[in-house]
Amino acid sequence: MSETGSTVPRRQVGRLLRQLREQAGISLMAAAQELEFSRARMYRIENGEVPVRKHDVIAMCGVYGAPGHMTEVLIGLAQESKAKGWWHAYGDVVPTWFELYVGMEQAASRLRQYAPGVIPGLLQTREYAEFVFGRWQGDDPAAVENAVAVRLERQSLLNRSRPRPPRLDVIIDEGVLRRCVPDTLGMQKQLAHLVNVSTRPDISVRVVPFAAGPHQASSSGQFTVLEFPALGTASPEPTIIYCENLTGALYLDKLAEVETYENIWAALEAAALSQSDSDDLIGTIIKESDG
Repeated sequence: MSETGSTVPRRQVGRLLRQLREQAGISLMAAAQELEFSRARMYRIENGEVPVRKHDVIAMCGVYGAPGHMTEVLIGLAQESKAKGWWHAYGDVVPTWFELYVGMEQAASRLRQYAPGVIPGLLQTREYAEFVFGRWQGDDPAAVENAVAVRLERQSLLNRSRPRPPRLDVIIDEGVLRRCVPDTLGMQKQLAHLVNVSTRPDISVRVVPFAAGPHQASSSGQFTVLEFPALGTASPEPTIIYCENLTGALYLDKLAEVETYENIWAALEAAALSQSDSDDLIGTIIKESDG
């Protein structure tokens, strides 16, 4: 196994190739015979244990009847798996319509999100999302509506029955709650939604108050920690840190990187109010907005 390349794109290549094979109705053994691969090699590729060469990707996609655009995505991911660190720039190696993060989000058993600027997408109400995307894509109402629809659809993973929804822990800066949208009632609905969802046993929403002052995460920006379940006797996928910005997203999976963010998360938990006190603060902000 390569020790220099990021495991994130390698695992995604394997997951997508397995999906394409299964969609084509081809068994692992039949695919191995057709490609003249050993069963063990096929297994390692699909489990993201080894990097995949470009010509192997092309051959596998040919056997599975994959559409051209998916073949291009897989080639791009295979090439990225050889890089020491993986910088995924939207529209560059992987097209914007291919939401790698969403697939990882769906597979996670636990999500931890720090939100210093806006309410996290999984907890946004329609009114709040419409304002956010309206600011980003205001000159294209159809694009706004489509983006809102996709965001709300993403939230369905919190209500699914099988597999169990991921555990969701969110820490939000107080400034996010006070940065209101013009729709006052819509903002009140958004804040009330945060209190309501936090009553669920698998969701927590805590607030870092202004009184906490500067803290270790003050310069980190938004990030999400994704943890994955063990599948049978196999080891779970390693924890991944996802950091998004205006031009792309960074996926971190090296032990030292994950440890750094684990320490930041511990500092955030220490600075944040308890769940009960967070609910009380949100309730106070709702009442203040009535005035």
